[in-house]
Amino acid sequence: MTEEILEPDLPIIDPHHHLWDLRPLLPSFPEPRHDFLEAIAGASYYTFDALHADTHSGHKVVGTVFMECGAFYDAGRDEAMKPVGEVEFVNGVAAQGASGLYGDYRPCAAIVGHADLTLGDAVRPVVEALVAAGNGRFKGIRHAAAWDADPEVLGPPFHAPEGLYGSDAFRAGFAAYAEYGLSFDAWLLEPQLGDVLDLAKAFPDQQIVLDHCGTPLGIASYCGRLHERFDTWRRSIHAIAECPNVAVKLGGLAMAFCGLPAEGPAKGMGSEHLAGLWRPYVETCIEAFGADRAMFESNYPVDRWGASYPVLWNAFKRLASGHSADEKHALFAGTAARIYDIEHLLSTG
Repeated sequence: MTEEILEPDLPIIDPHHHLWDLRPLLPSFPEPRHDFLEAIAGASYYTFDALHADTHSGHKVVGTVFMECGAFYDAGRDEAMKPVGEVEFVNGVAAQGASGLYGDYRPCAAIVGHADLTLGDAVRPVVEALVAAGNGRFKGIRHAAAWDADPEVLGPPFHAPEGLYGSDAFRAGFAAYAEYGLSFDAWLLEPQLGDVLDLAKAFPDQQIVLDHCGTPLGIASYCGRLHERFDTWRRSIHAIAECPNVAVKLGGLAMAFCGLPAEGPAKGMGSEHLAGLWRPYVETCIEAFGADRAMFESNYPVDRWGASYPVLWNAFKRLASGHSADEKHALFAGTAARIYDIEHLLSTG
């Protein structure tokens, strides 16, 4: 679907996207494929050129934050150190953008990688290797904890154990990691939101970013239950927002897991329709956290399930239409720039 770009001069820092080559992996997943795999199959190769095309499709994206996704791990390193390869790869993409050949646009200006925090204190050399590989761009890690008792919710790509964030091994690694002054992105599902709340309370000085509005579920055994579970989700969001060390990403709602929209990939819904679907979740998050602790995210290419890149950001701009200029600045760029330590990007935005 093609739409006129709304507020084309509003600077955007996209704080959450991936880069990968999934083509060698897709044949290994069992049939029938989970809806998540169907959603990303059309974007199984998503690196600089694809990201550049999307971020230059009309909106003023001045920079981006790469989010770990298990891509390009270094097969020559031991298991704990393999994720360093992902940061090395992404740092090369960032250097490509920093060359100036593509204007003031800075892709992957911040890099969020992965380290296995269940290593406990032994995670330290991994973190230090990630920092070195990022060449000043490495800003934090994500250790996803998404789990559900219904195996159909997540499917084969995800293998986090139940209660990861509360386990002794994880907490030991988190305590060691907290000493580095880096950010931590948390991805888990709506029924697990109490785990993020407990983690944030246990480590009040650690910056935590809750991904994807806390991932409300509308898939598998949760299909048709978004309305039924909304109040539970909202209470959890307000409780987490009481922790000043937590920020929230406004997006990810176009993932197959959420069912917003229920049909995908890319069924051509316009930004007005998508904004209507997402409004209860986005408005609740902004109300709870405030604009200075909330940031719109593309979650691309995963959210291709529901929207093209320009339509996605048009939907976000519709959702933010009632906010002040300062609040819009925070929601679209300022919060991400501050939390991921890339405020220099806004001097050109």
